Amino acid sequence: MDQQTRPPMPPFDEETARQKVKAAQDGWNTRDPEKVALAYTEDSKWRNRDEFFEGREAIVEFLTRKWERELDYRLEKNLWCFTENRIAVRFEYESRDESGQWWRSHGNELWEFDAHGLMKRRDASINDYRIDESDRRILQA
Repeated sequence: MDQQTRPPMPPFDEETARQKVKAAQDGWNTRDPEKVALAYTEDSKWRNRDEFFEGREAIVEFLTRKWERELDYRLEKNLWCFTENRIAVRFEYESRDESGQWWRSHGNELWEFDAHGLMKRRDASINDYRIDESDRRILQA
């Protein structure tokens, strides 16, 4: 697969939208910033909570920081809706901080893709709350 394309490409139908969501989930669960960043355009625009940034280099830097503090990160994404080149997802992830406190984070993402299947825009709204380790429901496979 060429790094400049990321099948499936738009326009999306339900099956290809679900494939795109599953591929994103699997990619993020690798916790490999360099690999994950390849799914985005060189100039991809992001809003993650209250951070705004652009480009693959910024994405790698953001994800590196994220996974350095969100230990044992595990994510589930679910398709909410889709159009020709846009997908909305609901997600939930769990992680622990360096003190051992477990967290559950959930929210929504809005994605927009270019013709080659690379994400050119990602808007994420996320909320976090503390959980006990015994309350975890997203376990490593």
